[in-house]
Amino acid sequence: MSATPTVQAAPDARAQFLALLATSLHQHTFIKLVLARHVGAEVDLQRVTAKPLTIKGQASLSFVYRYKTRDITRNLALDEALTLIGELLPASFRNAHLLSLNDEVQLEFTKKGKPMLHRNAVQQAREVVTGEHDREKKRYLELSRPFLHDLGVTDKQQALIPAMSRKWKQINKFIEVFSHALSSAPLAADQPVRVADFGSGKGYLTFAIHDYLRNTLQREAQVTGVELRPDMVELCNAAAARLEHPGLKFECGDVRSVVPSAIEVMIALHACDIATDYAIHTGIRCGAAIIMCSPCCHKQIRPQMHSPGLLKPMLQYGLHLGQQAEMLTDSLRALYLEACGYETKVFEFISLEHTNKNKMILATRRREPVAAQALLEKIQALKAFYGVKEHCLETLLRADGLIPV
Repeated sequence: MSATPTVQAAPDARAQFLALLATSLHQHTFIKLVLARHVGAEVDLQRVTAKPLTIKGQASLSFVYRYKTRDITRNLALDEALTLIGELLPASFRNAHLLSLNDEVQLEFTKKGKPMLHRNAVQQAREVVTGEHDREKKRYLELSRPFLHDLGVTDKQQALIPAMSRKWKQINKFIEVFSHALSSAPLAADQPVRVADFGSGKGYLTFAIHDYLRNTLQREAQVTGVELRPDMVELCNAAAARLEHPGLKFECGDVRSVVPSAIEVMIALHACDIATDYAIHTGIRCGAAIIMCSPCCHKQIRPQMHSPGLLKPMLQYGLHLGQQAEMLTDSLRALYLEACGYETKVFEFISLEHTNKNKMILATRRREPVAAQALLEKIQALKAFYGVKEHCLETLLRADGLIPV
């Protein structure tokens, strides 16, 4: 819920806006800043968007300068960033929109240069900070969100049900990973975000990402959960209608039967064996800016592998062979994503304490093309070393002409 907006027209409106911006940055409540109504000398410049970024442990802002035909990114430390924003208002931009966890503030300048401040306080609980070492862990969702109670994560008093604590941690970690990926993805701040979540199950993460986009970031979002079990699809669609989640729907099917024409975000968590390859292929083919996969059940590569001479003593043990097959499978997936123009990371999604399916492949589309041929040569050398003849993702990409035959 939001309080009644207040409007202030005074000489110090600009100074107050910059003070609110500085406070949100230093209290870690800042979400984004958009500078619009460009009046500067650069004819093709349309707007500038700033989002939080950490570089070598230093809090920074990432500025994306949007021109008619290109984007330019510039990263600055907080002090430099605040100085730059002060110089741009109102010399280059006559409108600034600040979104934080506590405020939504808009600064406008009239034709005569008079500043007008519109402020709309967001009623959200702020994190309790008692010191650098006692700071509570940041949560990207609040336990008060209605969908959490409807899906059985919280009780009627909006308190976490103890048996759901692991699921709650997984949901928050997922949104944290997604939030960081979204901040670096080549997507315009005002662009609708289309999401496909394959294997959505009961919809915990599907509801969470829709709620985060629509409620926290206040972005237009179209989120589709895809699930094979009709009863889960019916349950989730009923919950979406009951909770009034516009733009959220669930369909019956899988990654092979439900193929979207275009999406910005492709999610496939715990897709078994080559279903992960089909999901990645769908993301690449649809031009997704973000691909998030948590693979499991690596079956295709293991029967093909032969043990190179040097590794035979190690791989004679079944457990080690299985681990090697898993590492090889996901390394090839990550390399194919790189060759298709994505910056790719493979990391532990959440502690083994909470789930044994804990690996995440996260790919964010690059703004600039990469030298694909060198990567493809490395892939072929890796396959030859282990004697791998076929990899599902490679077959799918070649069939579509996404990599050379």
